[in-house]
Amino acid sequence: MILVTGATGLVGAHLLHRLVLKGEKIRAVYRTEKRRSQVEKIFSYYSENSKELIEKIEWLPCDITDVPKLSKAFKNITKVYHCAAFISFDPSKLSQLTKTNIEGTANIVNLAIANKVAKICYVSSIATLGLPKKDEEIDENTEWNPTSANVYSLTKYDAELEVWRGTQEGVPAVIVNPGVILGPGTWKRGSGSFFSRYSRKQNYALPGSTGYIGVDDVVAVMTFLMDAEIENERFVLVAENLPFKTVQTQILKAFGLPAPKYMIKPWQLQVFWRLDWLRHKITGSRRVLSKNLANTIPTHSTYSGEKLKQFYPEKLEPIQEVIKKCCAIYVQEH
Repeated sequence: MILVTGATGLVGAHLLHRLVLKGEKIRAVYRTEKRRSQVEKIFSYYSENSKELIEKIEWLPCDITDVPKLSKAFKNITKVYHCAAFISFDPSKLSQLTKTNIEGTANIVNLAIANKVAKICYVSSIATLGLPKKDEEIDENTEWNPTSANVYSLTKYDAELEVWRGTQEGVPAVIVNPGVILGPGTWKRGSGSFFSRYSRKQNYALPGSTGYIGVDDVVAVMTFLMDAEIENERFVLVAENLPFKTVQTQILKAFGLPAPKYMIKPWQLQVFWRLDWLRHKITGSRRVLSKNLANTIPTHSTYSGEKLKQFYPEKLEPIQEVIKKCCAIYVQEH
């Protein structure tokens, strides 16, 4: 039986759909019923019998920081897809990030060791990769430097160390480091909010660039790596490196809207994060833009997917096609 953590997230839900269609026996852990209903919605994008498919999954309400409950989730488990994570770039959330991302992953690894699990696939991020010298591509071997890392990056990197510890104690693993993952369903959270935000006219575009990949490709690579005789390796998952403005413009175009006319300046981001901090202090509302994020956004990072090409036989879907599909689903749903 396969265990999937973070089963109600963008990656987790798409992974469940793929595994169910493969006929796998699956146990999925989730935290709230509200999030679980989102899985059925995502299934309905791809299958007419979504409710029937959902019923084939064994569901277990569980938080990965709750060791007694999590222990029950490991009964008869042979493989683990660890997709659960807390995502925030707000320094005030460091305690929660540490508990979920580091301690939660340590719990997964410890139980995998105790239950002699055959293999783990851990969903990390390009945020845990190092910063290269000027004009160099970032790959799996780029040296990590925590000096300028944000709180999310730091906790995900330490979570990777827990997975590598597990490999030393007898549990093989593969780690995937996806770029910004684009896919339908989570319109109000993470990268899904791009589509809800850019469904309206935008006059300003963000500076900088980064790597992107479609969620279908992410889960296809994950299942391929878990089924293959590949152990104790990690892979950068990036289909294309694109400027933020290009992605924003492609989304706007798919919605029939004009491209943004102006580019936000780096100095404006410095003003915005300070105003956001002040708003947070006065109202207690969630931080949108941290200092570290304001410094990171204008950078132009290029990620190499060459290592994956040596192992994975399929071509990754162009980002423009991913965007068109997501926008079509968004329009239909709204």
